[in-house]
Amino acid sequence: MNLKPLSNRVFIEPVEEEMTTKSGIVIPETAKEKPLKGRVVATGPGKHNEDGKLIPMSVKVGDLVLFKKYGPDEIEVNGKKYLVGDEDDILAIIE
Repeated sequence: MNLKPLSNRVFIEPVEEEMTTKSGIVIPETAKEKPLKGRVVATGPGKHNEDGKLIPMSVKVGDLVLFKKYGPDEIEVNGKKYLVGDEDDILAIIE
């Protein structure tokens, strides 16, 4: 399935953090925090300003990003979980 977000929406595939601490303690699934890091898998064309001019997206497919904890919504497509939200939900691109 091809995803084509509208406006300034972004689809993010969450990147799961390691489930074992450095000291070897295994963290159970129920105690894990919602991921704050993910890879952009699809973006919309951008948002129009008040003059009708298209403002292009700052992120592109493949970017590794940090996003707001409670910003994006979680959805499931073909059995895979994604986060979808506005470009404003993204805090930074990890280089």
